Amino acid sequence: MAAVPVNESSVKPKLNLFLSYIKTIENSVGSNLFRNLYFEIEGSVVDVLNDGDLSCATYVTTILYIFGLIKERHTTVIATIDDISRSGWFEIKDPRKGALILWGYKKKNDGTQGKHRHVGFFIDNETAISNDSSTRVIAKHHPTFGTFPNGEVRRDILAYYWNDNLNV
Repeated sequence: MAAVPVNESSVKPKLNLFLSYIKTIENSVGSNLFRNLYFEIEGSVVDVLNDGDLSCATYVTTILYIFGLIKERHTTVIATIDDISRSGWFEIKDPRKGALILWGYKKKNDGTQGKHRHVGFFIDNETAISNDSSTRVIAKHHPTFGTFPNGEVRRDILAYYWNDNLNV
């Protein structure tokens, strides 16, 4: 798509919300923009994202906030799910490109589980995009993060969410 010059006297162009939203998500891959966020807590300055280890909610909500799809940015999955529910997002059974994914706790190789749920974006049946806590950047990965040798998925998908403002 070629850039079109804007004529000052023309009607204001309309944002293609869906395409802009998807391209922003896709173009975020590899970014470390969401690694740090500092709060003052009991007199100390704390990086609540732990240098990118806990950045999924901040990443997702920043993208949603940019496009007016939620009311504010968040640092936790719980606050993210609460806000999307109040902002017109609803659970869907069949994922669509651009849907939010809520994952359960990470399953570890040793059979234990992690402490945090996770959020990101569905692209297609082979691709999701979210913060990678090990590399601490935004990454593409399989929607279930792949499988263990026994065939069990590495991370259960708890829900997909959609907002009708994204309908094309």
